Amino acid sequence: MASTVSDRPGYGQLLRTPGAWTFLLPGFAARQPFAMLTIGIVLLVQHTTGSYGSAGAVAAVSGVSMALFAPQSGRLADRFGQRAVLVPGVLVHGAAVGTLTALALADAPLWALFLAAVPTGASIPQVGPMVRARWAALLGAAPGRPASPLMSTAAAFESVTDEFTFVIGPVLATALCTGVHPAAGLVAEAALTLLGGVLFAAQRSTQPAPNGAATASEPHRSALTVPGVRVLAITFLGIGSVFGGMQVSLTAFSEEIGRPGANGLLYGVFAAGNMLAGIACGAVVWKSSPRRRLVVGYVALTLTASGLWAVHSVPLLAGLGLLVGLCIAPALISGYTLVEALVPASARTEAFTWLTGAVALGQAAAVTVAGQLADAYGASTGFVVPLAGTALALVTLLALRSRLTPRAPGRTVARGIGHREPVTVD
Repeated sequence: MASTVSDRPGYGQLLRTPGAWTFLLPGFAARQPFAMLTIGIVLLVQHTTGSYGSAGAVAAVSGVSMALFAPQSGRLADRFGQRAVLVPGVLVHGAAVGTLTALALADAPLWALFLAAVPTGASIPQVGPMVRARWAALLGAAPGRPASPLMSTAAAFESVTDEFTFVIGPVLATALCTGVHPAAGLVAEAALTLLGGVLFAAQRSTQPAPNGAATASEPHRSALTVPGVRVLAITFLGIGSVFGGMQVSLTAFSEEIGRPGANGLLYGVFAAGNMLAGIACGAVVWKSSPRRRLVVGYVALTLTASGLWAVHSVPLLAGLGLLVGLCIAPALISGYTLVEALVPASARTEAFTWLTGAVALGQAAAVTVAGQLADAYGASTGFVVPLAGTALALVTLLALRSRLTPRAPGRTVARGIGHREPVTVD
């Protein structure tokens, strides 16, 4: 397959990869809940408690739980296979979301909501990393077969898909919560998780082979032992602060101006910018290194996020939100490309989940802080959180960017989405 692709691979060629559609469609449905869960919790708990701070705290507990458990889920998927992890996971998640919803509607004490939020977050299926691992299995280098140049296109495609879920998911959850019932967003999230997860797990032909036999003969090293992955995790924490800060602050801003329906529109514009940038990144044949693209993109992200707190009108906030969104996708794509070159192939799903978990952890912290600030000082102060999160992460990235250099040629490195043999053009 790698020998038949053109020198300028594109999305159409990628989607003609044999077996791709069998996991893309159910994978798209199964990853929608990731974008619906936080906003669904915030809207339901805020409705039942009247506090954005409490709503943000419950959502944060769920996010922290996901960030802690996601890498373990990825490690188990690498070792025992995706289906063995995914099927029980979606069943637990459906039950946990149902419990959290029932407790919130029953006006249960906050500590009970915190307890229910732990399994809710811990059981979120890591479908995005699993889809990336399937692309890696289909397109990666193997004995007698070079890595396909379509892998960088796959990285961009997955970023676009992730961001498309952040266009649809929050808008759908908001519409259900405000137009049907405050709990409707979480109910839909649980249903999509169960249906999409089971259908995705059923696609066994594209599932990467478990490496349990290989890991039995030699110790398994966590992807987090790689210094570059730790730097990327901190970088992705900052990106998570943008997602979390925007979700709560846009919700509070819409309520503050008496236009709650504007929340879904504003967040949709922000996410649309992210998606459009991802599409463009996949269409460009880059000559600069992914490390340089990550640094440049992150500087732009920090600068655009710095003005959010000063904007007080819907059109201006939508425009600046669009610019912030345009800066996120290049950073995400570059980060996923780098981690593929830094991490051993046997830990690729775990590596993806560390980054996904870092985004969730940053989002959880941002939701908590932004909620408290919005309650105490107004919606605009919540927008300080994306600025602070990206600025701190940018300082770390600039100071430790040398650790993002892949191993020298001739050494065994990871293969997967976005990685190819060292060449001038990335």
